[in-house]
Amino acid sequence: MSSVAEGERMAAEPPIDRSGRPGSVALVLLLASALVGAGLAISFLQDEAAQSWILALLAALSVVGVFALFAGALGLIQFARGGGRDDLARAIAATAEEGVLVTDEGGRIVFANEAYLDLTRAENAAAARTVERVFAGNADVAEAIYRLAQAARAGKRAFEEARATLPEGQAAWFRIGVRPVARPGAGGLETVWTLADVTAERERHENVFQELQHAVDFLDHAPAGFFAAEGDGSIVYMNATLAGWLDQDLTRVGAGSLKLSDVLAGDGASLVEQVQPTPGATTTEIIDVDLRTRGGRSLPARLLHAVAFSADGTPGASRTLVLDRGPGADVSEPLRAAEVRFARFFNNTPLAIATVDARGRVLRTNAPFAKLFGDRLRGEGGAERMIASVFAEQRDRTVIEAAIAAAAGGAGDVPPVDVTLPGEVGRSARLFVARVDDGEGDDHEAAVVYALDTTDQRALEAKFAQSQKMTAVGQLAGGVAHDFNNVLTAIIGYSDLLLANHRPTDPSFQDIMQIKQNANRAASLVRQLLAFSRRQTLRPQVIALGDVLADVRMLLARLVGENVKLELVHGRDLWKVKADLNQFEQVIINLVVNARDAMGDAGGLVTVRTRNVPASEVPSFGDVELTPGDYVLIDVEDTGPGIPPEILDKIFEPFFSTKEVGKGTGLGLSTVYGIVKQTDGYVFALSEPGKGATFRILLPRFTGVEAEDAKPTAAASAAASAQDMTGRGTVLLVEDEDAVRAFGSRALASRGYTVIEANSGVEALERMKEHGPSIELVVSDVVMPEMDGPSLLRELRKTQPDLKIIFVSGYAEDAFKKNLPEGETFAFLPKPFSLKQLVQAVKDTMESEG
Repeated sequence: MSSVAEGERMAAEPPIDRSGRPGSVALVLLLASALVGAGLAISFLQDEAAQSWILALLAALSVVGVFALFAGALGLIQFARGGGRDDLARAIAATAEEGVLVTDEGGRIVFANEAYLDLTRAENAAAARTVERVFAGNADVAEAIYRLAQAARAGKRAFEEARATLPEGQAAWFRIGVRPVARPGAGGLETVWTLADVTAERERHENVFQELQHAVDFLDHAPAGFFAAEGDGSIVYMNATLAGWLDQDLTRVGAGSLKLSDVLAGDGASLVEQVQPTPGATTTEIIDVDLRTRGGRSLPARLLHAVAFSADGTPGASRTLVLDRGPGADVSEPLRAAEVRFARFFNNTPLAIATVDARGRVLRTNAPFAKLFGDRLRGEGGAERMIASVFAEQRDRTVIEAAIAAAAGGAGDVPPVDVTLPGEVGRSARLFVARVDDGEGDDHEAAVVYALDTTDQRALEAKFAQSQKMTAVGQLAGGVAHDFNNVLTAIIGYSDLLLANHRPTDPSFQDIMQIKQNANRAASLVRQLLAFSRRQTLRPQVIALGDVLADVRMLLARLVGENVKLELVHGRDLWKVKADLNQFEQVIINLVVNARDAMGDAGGLVTVRTRNVPASEVPSFGDVELTPGDYVLIDVEDTGPGIPPEILDKIFEPFFSTKEVGKGTGLGLSTVYGIVKQTDGYVFALSEPGKGATFRILLPRFTGVEAEDAKPTAAASAAASAQDMTGRGTVLLVEDEDAVRAFGSRALASRGYTVIEANSGVEALERMKEHGPSIELVVSDVVMPEMDGPSLLRELRKTQPDLKIIFVSGYAEDAFKKNLPEGETFAFLPKPFSLKQLVQAVKDTMESEG
């Protein structure tokens, strides 16, 4: 722009200014007519009267003049257009760098500054045009002008940037604005248009954008990969080279859906996240890892990983350069292959490995080590990474420091160290420390620490030890119960013999009854022991759990009392199960009573739930290892104080009880455990202190066809107690326990049978040689020295295939049935038995066919 134009611009006089208040010719004519009329009227008056009116008119005009002077002095009337606030506003608008145009409601120009005339190529004020007319023939700007005009008519503010073609054929960018203005005395709403040439600004932006595009294009197609990540591991940028290596879709990057763990194989993400912090600075480390493509293929790479840390050492954004270490990389092939092979061995081994100096400072780690110790491996606030600091317990810190000191001091074999890992309770590891000869000084590698996570191994060892203990206790309980059953059989049997020889009026009769009743109580305890050892006699049948629970509901309600509410929640369409009905009812009763006792006098709620568990849900039962298949679930839940964690693993052990002395035998839950296990089911407890306990039973679904058991049983024998107990025939009684054998011989002989005794299987075979044809029935114990009952039966069948036999045992029938030939028929009498049960079983078997 010329200096002359600048001078005109600085003069603050706009070329067009019609903003002053317009005068009215009609008012001037009216005022002149009034004065002329007043003069003519006075001229028709007499001299004296005319003089008075002339003086009055002059006085009125004087008053108006004085008022105008005072109004001018006060600023109420302006006698010139310049000066005051209007001059300042006009000067600002006139000298503005952007063009300013004001139009009235009719679209007529009210004001325009010099900048507007220059931008619109107007030679003078007479050639000035409105914005709409200036750009009327320019199709590129037409739509923007139309929107601005609409906004102006609606009385709204609006701005647009549009590209226009100048008359010279050049392209220019204009920023056009519009806003309404209400000015007193203007007679309506006026519109202010602003016009600015932003071509240079646009060109500068485009140049910057082009430079940025060149930089991005260079980075995208660089021969190396690059990615940027946030502190939480979310990848926010990845160049096209790396995306091509990994076969990743770039649209996934930046939305938080792509993590470091998605592109780094194995535990590489943990290794990258363990960069030693430097508060307030950026740390760069070189890391050899394997990348993982979207298809799962591994690519060897070297990362130049830079992480920015805040003043407190918190990791922030990271920038990582990725170098291809695959075949064909710009490195000696043998060296490259050796480095890649070592990096893969180092980072993918199941052992966590770290190298430390003589002070225990961690120098280098592999990915499993970084994952195993997590954030504790990163020094707090930029502190050195000391291996002892990753352990929470002082004992662990002391032993690992001692092991490293021993290795650094030249010790040969350093004993392994067992430590507790940070984080969840129960995590453990075994550390092996080996010496490294790598120069001298505190900064050189002095030892290699190998860490093996032993959490699962320890848990498995604990489970195995618990299983062995339960098995050993079960075998002990079963052995004790077997021997005790023989004693109880003799006591009960001889009590029956004494009662047969004493009348109820005899003074000794009541004493003998007390002996028998206490022997029967002892027999009940023995049955519980046998139930725990899974050797008690069961008579399984196909049952519907819903019907069973409905039948015992009233009994359970009476057992829990008034302070405890009982709820039964039945699952729909429960599958059938096969179990001993009486024993299963005992299981439910024991668990409900146990729940009642746990809640105490305060009472609470006991809930019994049932539902089907299909095979697909079996893996969801966590630590409990279930055989795959369908199950029926029974939960017995209470609202008591719960079971403390330290005794949760002991509750199924026999004779373990938390009740006061004399208030429990400690066999209730062990009986439940044995019965469920013998039914091929599972039972376990879930509990949190203060939140009650849940005992969970899983019984396998029955899918077969129920078959009736036709073998004679002791229960069937006892049902016919009213029949005649006498009989005839020769019976071979085989029993290694003298007292039991003597009782059985006397009992059968007193009922008319001829009894031949044998104290072992071998002796029984000798008696068969002597009295073979006359012996009609063999009553034999199952567990005997030299030859057990099933072995004796196999020998007897060789000479007398139709010989009848009754097996007697304190163990369950299934415990020895598998040792017999398939289809073998026999009767079974469980110990301990009474005189009546023995005689009835012999009589029924002798009279049976076949």
